[in-house]
Amino acid sequence: MKKMKSVLVSLATVMIASGALAQESLVEHTYNACKSDIDQYCSQVTPGEGRLLHCLAAHEDKIAVGCELALYSAAMIISEMAMELARDVLYAVEYLAMECEVDIDQHCGKVMPGEGRILMCLSEHEADLSESCTAAANEVFGE
Repeated sequence: MKKMKSVLVSLATVMIASGALAQESLVEHTYNACKSDIDQYCSQVTPGEGRLLHCLAAHEDKIAVGCELALYSAAMIISEMAMELARDVLYAVEYLAMECEVDIDQHCGKVMPGEGRILMCLSEHEADLSESCTAAANEVFGE
């Protein structure tokens, strides 16, 4: 039964994402789909900082299927967006590291990697960077 519900939720997610979300924002769509559940179970909760979401989660066994589908759809969309952003960031870091490899060795070789220290070092040596490193940094940072 749970597997069937999961398949139905997945199919509904595609339908919701392509149809209803084209007309309204993700937050609006989810709120509208869950409004009756929010009114019924969470009317005393002050909105903000995820409190309504926590309240709905506390009543997950009672919320309407439409609300459940909207929450699942929103979670899937947010997850996909986060994965895409992570891929973009990883690509940018790899590209910058490749284009600035010589500059990093030359100007920042003694800097311990992590927490943006190498980027800070490159920034401090901006005038001394190679053309390829400068171009890559401008491309990555949109300058």
